[in-house]
Amino acid sequence: MGRASLLLIVFLVLGSSFATYNVVTMIRHYGSSEGVAVDDGALFFDPITEMPDHVKNRKTSKAPFHVALTATDAPYNKWQCRVMYYWYKQQKKLPGSEMGGFTRILHSGNPDNLMNEIPTVVVDPLPAGLDRGYIVLNRPWAFVQWLEKTKIEEEYVLMAEPDHIFLRPLPNLAFGGHPAAFPFFYIRPDQNEKTIRKFYPEELGPVTNVDPIGNSPVIIRKDLIAKIAPTWMNISLKMKEDPETDKAFGWVLEMYAYAVASAVHGVRHILRKDFMLQPPWDLETNKKYILHYTYGCDYNMKGELTYGKIGEWRFDKRSHLRGPPPKNLPLPPPGVPESVVTLVKMVNEASANIPNWDSSSTSS
Repeated sequence: MGRASLLLIVFLVLGSSFATYNVVTMIRHYGSSEGVAVDDGALFFDPITEMPDHVKNRKTSKAPFHVALTATDAPYNKWQCRVMYYWYKQQKKLPGSEMGGFTRILHSGNPDNLMNEIPTVVVDPLPAGLDRGYIVLNRPWAFVQWLEKTKIEEEYVLMAEPDHIFLRPLPNLAFGGHPAAFPFFYIRPDQNEKTIRKFYPEELGPVTNVDPIGNSPVIIRKDLIAKIAPTWMNISLKMKEDPETDKAFGWVLEMYAYAVASAVHGVRHILRKDFMLQPPWDLETNKKYILHYTYGCDYNMKGELTYGKIGEWRFDKRSHLRGPPPKNLPLPPPGVPESVVTLVKMVNEASANIPNWDSSSTSS
């Protein structure tokens, strides 16, 4: 039996007492409050702010990162993974890229029909019923297993999701022991201190140590994510188990769990707003690295956003739960933001060039 499997069994048997040990005792051993030195070591900058250009330019050699994508075998997930992997291959080979290898971490427990198309490692889902219908609760458990059973060459890992499209070659945005992350406006630890304190005790520091992030996109050193992942899994399960926390955090619960787990380990993130954009709210792709198409894009034929109401023209990934979108999707009408036009064009290019595009609708 592997260490990860044993860890989950111990958690399930010991419950809250194991959670307390993880959060308060074991993690202190790995705590880090290191700053980032600049020039002669006398100047430090806050790791949760934009990295100054003169620090970025100090790199003299590449620091490739491994792209790790967690996924299920549902048709809805599979076509997104195919689009994501297509654009990873396009951007990886261009100048400026520090993208290394790629792994789809398939947490359905069984191989599927994309094994030969996308490099994949199969891991087990959580025991039946433990996710309480919240499928992304499998993500931290998937990382725990993957890190145990897989040896990767790269020192860094990018934690990614199926609905990410690489817009341009992605450099390594992390800096030593400080991972790089995208700040989400709806992750507000400072406004949820009472809830956060259930999992991040006062003796560990101020609640502002919890960064306003999720686990994705994050570029992080693999030794750090190996330490954080079991705590992230543990806190995710305990948050879901607590009715008040579950109600407060809802569909972003697992994101909060990663942010808290990182803080428990003393890890702070460099916040990069240029890491990602999210149409239809972000209007342009200029100087952004990842397009995240989590929101539906609905417009009338005048090019006006009709969010919350199905538009005369629309692109919503949830319209394609049972299989991939058709090839050659119609472009949006004039006046629609460039980010949405780019999204449709990139999905169209991927679907036109991926063999057997319709095979995404099968589940085996």
